[in-house]
Amino acid sequence: MVAPEGVEAQTCVMARGGETWARTYYRNTTGEELRSVLTLMGPGGRTVELHCAPTAHDEPGSCETPHGASADKPSAYWAVAEFVGAGPVQEAPLLLRAGSDRASADPGAATG
Repeated sequence: MVAPEGVEAQTCVMARGGETWARTYYRNTTGEELRSVLTLMGPGGRTVELHCAPTAHDEPGSCETPHGASADKPSAYWAVAEFVGAGPVQEAPLLLRAGSDRASADPGAATG
């Protein structure tokens, strides 16, 4: 996904060896440091959130949640990354929301 403001991101659910986690790949060309939240959602209302700070440069970066024991098959999980601009949290504009597909049943799969 690409936002007109200069943020690009792809978000994936990763699963391997009985563990599941989320990862987002991004590029920030806004010229400003941004805030982002990567959320992994799973069965039973389980969520894991990680706050990332994409630096203000054109180099690609990534951010991922901690690996956790899978509570169900990988297809039961999905992830969303939200990138917001500078300023007070309540006033910061949402620049981009990038969501994953649900992970495939392949235990070594990554889905984005």
